[in-house]
Amino acid sequence: MEPVQAQVTQDRRFGFRSFTRAVNELTIVVGFVGISLYLALTTPAFLTSANLLSILLASSLIGVVAVGETFVIVTGGIDLSVGSVVAFSGVMAGLALNAHVPVVVGVMIGIAIGALSGSFIAFAVTTLNMSPFIVSLAVLAMARGLAFIVTNGNTIFSFPDAFDNIGGGNIGAIPVAALITLGVFLVAGLVLARTVFGAEVYAVGGNRDAARLAGIPVGRTLAIVYIISGALAGLGGVILAGRLDSAQPIAATGLELNAIAAVVIGGASLFGGKGSILGTLLGVLIIGLINNGLTLKNVQPFWVQFIQGAVIFGAVLIDSLNQKRRGG
Repeated sequence: MEPVQAQVTQDRRFGFRSFTRAVNELTIVVGFVGISLYLALTTPAFLTSANLLSILLASSLIGVVAVGETFVIVTGGIDLSVGSVVAFSGVMAGLALNAHVPVVVGVMIGIAIGALSGSFIAFAVTTLNMSPFIVSLAVLAMARGLAFIVTNGNTIFSFPDAFDNIGGGNIGAIPVAALITLGVFLVAGLVLARTVFGAEVYAVGGNRDAARLAGIPVGRTLAIVYIISGALAGLGGVILAGRLDSAQPIAATGLELNAIAAVVIGGASLFGGKGSILGTLLGVLIIGLINNGLTLKNVQPFWVQFIQGAVIFGAVLIDSLNQKRRGG
C-alpha cells in the first residue's frame, strides 16, 4: 500500500503544481490584457500596425535572451552576463563578416562565442563550486571588456544584406527576428515541458540534494542550462547586430535587467523549481508593452529602469512571502 499511497500523494502534488501554474499564468494574462486595454484606450497610436510591429521587433531580443535565462532561473541560478555576451558575440560576428566569411559562418561564430561564455560560467559553477551570481557578474565585466578590446572601442559597420535581414528584415509584414524568437520559444517550451531534460531542470531547481539522490546528473544539467543561456545570448547578439547594421561594444547595456524582469514577471521563482516558457513569453510581452507605453506617453526614458526594478522587487517579494508560507 505504501508505494500506491506515495504515488497518489505525488500525483496530487503534481496536480496542485499544475493548477497553481495555470492560475499564475492566468493572472499574468489578465495583467497583459489590462495593460493592453489601458494603452489602447489612452494612446491612439498604440493599436497602429506600425507600433505593434515595433513592439514585436523590440521584444525579439529580450525574448531570445529571456528564454535562456528561464532555464537558468528554474534551476535556482542566475546569469547576469547576458547583456555583455550579446555585445561581445555581436562584435565578433561583425569582425568575422568584415573578414568576408560567409554569413552562415558569421552567425555561427556569434552563437559559439555565447556558448563558450556559458561554458565558462558552467565550469566555474559546477567544477569550482562558485556562486552563479558572482561568476556571471565577473563574466559580465570580462565580456564587455573584451568587446571593447577587440574593436578598440569602435563600432563595426557594413554587413551583408543577408545578415542584416536576420535582425531587420521582414517576411511579409512580420519581422524575421520575431519569427526566430517564436521558434526559440516553441522549441524551448517543448524541451522544458515535454522532455526528460526539462524534468531534470525542474528537479534540480526544486531540491538539488533530492535530485542528486534520485540519480539526476545535477552537474551536467546545470552546465547545459548555462550553455543554453550563453548560446541564446549569442543569437541575440546576431539579431541585434543585424537589426542595427552595426556591432557596438556598448550595445545591450542593461539587457540582463529586462531579461530577468521578463522571467520573474512571467511567474518564475528566483528560489528555483518554478517557471515556464509560456510565462516568460507573457513577461516579455508585458515588458515590451511597458517600454512602448512609456515611450508613447513621452515619459522620460530613465523611468523605465526604475519601473522595471520596482516590478522585479514586487514579484520577488510576493514569491518570497509565498515561499515562507509554504515553508511554514
